[in-house]
Amino acid sequence: MIAADAVDAVLEATVAPSFTSIGCAVRSRLDRWRSLADYDLDGRIVLVTGATSGLGRAVAELLARAQATVILLGRDAVKTRRVRNELATATDNNSLHPVVADLTDLASVDNAATELLESFDHLDAVIHNAGTLNVERQTTPDGLEATVALHVVAPFLLTSRLLDRLRAGGPGRVLTMSSGGMYTAPLCAADLEMSAGEYRGTDQYAKAKRAQVTLNEMWASAVDRHEVVFHAVHPGWADTPGVESSLPRFHRALRPLLRTPAEGADTIAWLAADDGRPLASTGAFWHDRRPRPIHRLGSTRRSDTAERRDALWAWCVERSGLDPSHPEAVPAPNT
Repeated sequence: MIAADAVDAVLEATVAPSFTSIGCAVRSRLDRWRSLADYDLDGRIVLVTGATSGLGRAVAELLARAQATVILLGRDAVKTRRVRNELATATDNNSLHPVVADLTDLASVDNAATELLESFDHLDAVIHNAGTLNVERQTTPDGLEATVALHVVAPFLLTSRLLDRLRAGGPGRVLTMSSGGMYTAPLCAADLEMSAGEYRGTDQYAKAKRAQVTLNEMWASAVDRHEVVFHAVHPGWADTPGVESSLPRFHRALRPLLRTPAEGADTIAWLAADDGRPLASTGAFWHDRRPRPIHRLGSTRRSDTAERRDALWAWCVERSGLDPSHPEAVPAPNT
């Protein structure tokens, strides 16, 4: 383990090798990762958002191959049904359930939550994977910037609505697919949504991802880990349709070294499957099956104050339309 720790530390410090396929290839051997194919998840119910392509489809397939019941949440009804049928055939698992919702529309998110509450008496895990990086600023029906709505507000609302079902799974798991993009972004609720004049898609994405990892820690402080654990994940740099379309130059330059979608999805699938280390802690930020710090820069660390965290939580409660007078729906984080 000492040798593995030393090699891991070198990889982590070098950034690029850590985030590419090199990192997972080396670490999987050093840490002797248990294959996800060895898990039997029969009877476990997992919701995956953004499940029709990229990392979402990959994690859904990994869990389906382990015979979990997987709820596939997608925006397009035809595509979601098609992917459900393709995965059922590929994994020999018919316990796959499509749910249609537009996560940039809070009414649609709320309707999806109601459908899930009516259909399932418990949930073992909710995986917030749906993501977008928009080149131009877009506004949702609720008046929110679309990137923030999808990455921050929708997961906050969905987690709040489904918390009792996760507790019933005991302990449930809420897992958030984040990104290394957040390393450059300071925490600030006041300017979380960039204006049209200052908008840059990559910066807005980084701000939303910073909010995600902070909220992951805050949820963990608000909910007993024996009831629900919360973890966020950096998947590394994976070759997905989203990366190809939103970061074309990056994709062309690094394509030979990019991770496959399955490699990028490995850690979040493992967090949903394994009953050891994933349940022994809460609020961690993981990369390649190890917890990592959420700050690499002093500037972002200094921005991460209790006051700004409280402001972010209050902002999410207000924007998601939840009633803060009902603490069972929106527990107060201990900051």
